[in-house]
Amino acid sequence: METTIIKVAGMSCGGCVKSVTNVLQGLPGVGSASVSLEQGEATVEFESSKVTREALKNAIDDAGFEAI
Repeated sequence: METTIIKVAGMSCGGCVKSVTNVLQGLPGVGSASVSLEQGEATVEFESSKVTREALKNAIDDAGFEAI
């Protein structure tokens, strides 16, 4: 498992955090996702053989937020 931190822009409430968490945890290969509204970032544990960091960022973008 690898761990990455992705900055996320556009979150303004707990519902946003839940949306980003759910979209990340729904991806194959993601072991865990912890999203912080205060820090504006997502910490994701994932298997690089199943999902790329770019795919994680795309999922965040597709959910209506901006992965930086």
